[in-house]
Amino acid sequence: MLSQLKNSDGLPAVLASADREALQDLATPLLSDNLHRLAGLVGLNRYNGSGKLVGTAFTVKSRPGDNLGFYHALAVMQPGHVLVIDGGGDLNNALCGDLMRAYAVSRGCAGFVVDGAIRDVATFAAGDFPCYARGVVHRGPYKSGPALLNVPVSVGGQPIAPGDVIVGDEDGLVAFAPEQLPAVIEGARAKLRQEQAIMAEISAGSARQAWLHGTLESFGISV
Repeated sequence: MLSQLKNSDGLPAVLASADREALQDLATPLLSDNLHRLAGLVGLNRYNGSGKLVGTAFTVKSRPGDNLGFYHALAVMQPGHVLVIDGGGDLNNALCGDLMRAYAVSRGCAGFVVDGAIRDVATFAAGDFPCYARGVVHRGPYKSGPALLNVPVSVGGQPIAPGDVIVGDEDGLVAFAPEQLPAVIEGARAKLRQEQAIMAEISAGSARQAWLHGTLESFGISV
């Protein structure tokens, strides 16, 4: 039997529009550099052809190869939620495909993060609905349960709690607690300004670069 949500108000809060817009402008490496370079999901592949993933985690812990919990989450999620599926990394049965993708888009889902397999990848590749998964297989899922909704899960080597902020782009995925959001955004913006200054220095054409030679000299390396 599926676990039941406590009530409709017990769903993870979605991001404020200002925070969502801020994260849209910040690449995952900038965010990762402000998370001590420790946070970040690994081993999952990006299957959408375009589009950026920004939202909050609605988690599902599912029996490998079974997507009944995924179905349940689709039915009760709110716009702005990212469905984060802990399928145990199993690649024997796909947990979602084009039909679930289409329904998720119609409901305002922010994207899928699946530690398991998907199928119908051509549909994902042709669109901008964010989808990250462990792999691909043509075999469909079982629908027997059990599953747990909105519990802590482990996906791509990182613990994820319901309501965690999820951001994904071409470079990968990061996840962090919502209370870290102001500091992460501020730090990422500062890092972006720093990198823009370095790019301007490179574009100026000087052989000696403060960012490069200064770092080498701090380690006692003279060039």
